[in-house]
Amino acid sequence: MPELSGNVFHKNISAIAEMEHSALHQRSALDRLSDGINRAAGSLAFALIHCAWFGWWLLVNTGTWTATPVFDPFPFSMLSLLVSMEAVFLSVFVLMSQNRMTRQADKRAHLDLQVNLLAEQELTAILVMVQGLCKQQGVDVVLPKERFEQLTKETDVHKLADALDERLPER
Repeated sequence: MPELSGNVFHKNISAIAEMEHSALHQRSALDRLSDGINRAAGSLAFALIHCAWFGWWLLVNTGTWTATPVFDPFPFSMLSLLVSMEAVFLSVFVLMSQNRMTRQADKRAHLDLQVNLLAEQELTAILVMVQGLCKQQGVDVVLPKERFEQLTKETDVHKLADALDERLPER
């Protein structure tokens, strides 16, 4: 029996890996570009390059290096413009990646819900079959009748969602 569960385990891992691989390869060129920019912008190298660049800019434009002409004197208007433009574009790329990741997370959540609903339906069917077998064999079930009836009723997802909406606090 452990071999069977190992096969199921590997089958599930393979299916998940295939889904992830497929999601990565289905990205558009713009999504790939956005993800690449986000990876680069979120790195230590990016931060260090910016520190060096800002340091160089300040040294040159405060006149510390007399050999070079000052091209952006204090209050460093050109530097402010460049940094603001970079921030705008980085923000757009981050939002694009987050939107794609949100769509992917929603897809996974829908898949989880579908699997959970199928599992609930299968368990309900198993419970009904076990009850029938118990009756046939003359085995008394200790579970109260009302509770058994609740467990064997099909779950109404809409009623469940409405009940959750009523009970959960608004954010």
